[in-house]
Amino acid sequence: MTTFAAPHLDTGDTAWLLAATALVLLMTPGLALFYGGMVRTKSVLNMLLMSFVAIALVTVVWLVAGYSLAFGDDTFAGLIGGLDHAGMAGIGPDSLTGTVPTLLFTTFQLTFAVITAALISGAIADRTRFAAWLVFVPVWTLLVYVPVAHWVWGPDGWIANALGALDFAGGLVVEIASGASGLALCLVLGPRIGFKKEAMRPHNLPMVLMGAGLLWFGWLGFNGGSALGANGLAAASLLNTLVAGCTGLLGWLFVEQRRDGHPTTFGAASGAVAGLVAITPSCGVVGLVGAAVIGLAAGVVCSYAVAWKFRLGYDDSLDVVGVHLVGGVVGTLLIGLFATATMTAGGQEGLFYGGGPGQLGKQAVAVVAVAAYTFTVTYGIGKAVDRLMGFRASAEDEVTGLDQTQHAESAYDHGVLAGPVGTASVKASATKGSPAA
Repeated sequence: MTTFAAPHLDTGDTAWLLAATALVLLMTPGLALFYGGMVRTKSVLNMLLMSFVAIALVTVVWLVAGYSLAFGDDTFAGLIGGLDHAGMAGIGPDSLTGTVPTLLFTTFQLTFAVITAALISGAIADRTRFAAWLVFVPVWTLLVYVPVAHWVWGPDGWIANALGALDFAGGLVVEIASGASGLALCLVLGPRIGFKKEAMRPHNLPMVLMGAGLLWFGWLGFNGGSALGANGLAAASLLNTLVAGCTGLLGWLFVEQRRDGHPTTFGAASGAVAGLVAITPSCGVVGLVGAAVIGLAAGVVCSYAVAWKFRLGYDDSLDVVGVHLVGGVVGTLLIGLFATATMTAGGQEGLFYGGGPGQLGKQAVAVVAVAAYTFTVTYGIGKAVDRLMGFRASAEDEVTGLDQTQHAESAYDHGVLAGPVGTASVKASATKGSPAA
């Protein structure tokens, strides 16, 4: 995230951030479609709703206490903010953060928290009790997302200030945090019934591509908006984001062609997302060449990383670990190689630009710290929820499908009447022109 200018309202900056905020909010419905197309038919609605309900849950938590703890004045050694702004106390329409209204900055940051929580759902698809998810999301937001956001983006956060690591738009806060948390919940819930024995293919690839397209579109606001102004840094971040998504897509397809003999639409969507994940921390600190290399590296590395779950035995249903954790690590570490003083606010430079290995070491420390903290705390939250109410759906519910057992709905109505009504009755109803027809 960019540093703040002296407070004064700039209408151009405000207009851009208003648009960027809307773009980032759209990413969560886009993620819902992306994930929804990847699961089997019997759990589509459950997958969609896990993303949509995160919007509501995180919004409440963020406005009650999350924003104040993440972006309030530091209260203890760069680890957490205070509660001076709990319930948005003391923040009105005229309050400014840099050159934009504080209420707008708050909302922009809220959309980041929302999609980070929603991302985790992909790791535990097809087997999660919805009621447990409703409990997990607000607790996780307060205990995991909020502290990490303060470390990296808070006014006195230790990762940004004491350590000096860089994370422009969320490689640590969003990608590594969601990926490590997803891994923790995979281990808490255990694998799906039939994991490594049954094919669990995406049921709707056009939906996956549509979701990926909406994510890519929203990511331009995600990264470009993190400049917090309508300026050259926003333009460079936006272009870097576009380029990395392209090279990530091409890298993944190259691996598929070489390894499997054919590129796939699923691979194209996954590769684009991998490139976008990796450029998130670095889009505002590297040049165009660095962005292209980072996206390509993520596309190649993540295309292999998604298969790790079969070797190691953790069931990361929709590859949150393989894409978001691994892609986030790739993008965050490569800042240490490609950062350039022409982009960084503090003049930091990576190893390839004459800066030496120091920045790479700082990035590595930040990666380990965030991954270890988020994994450990999420695992503890998951275990607590599991003991309190049961986190995993029953075997019967999982086999039947979560749409029916958790929500009493079906995503696709094929016109077949449920219950004991026979074929003859259906034909008779259709002949009479009844609503059953």
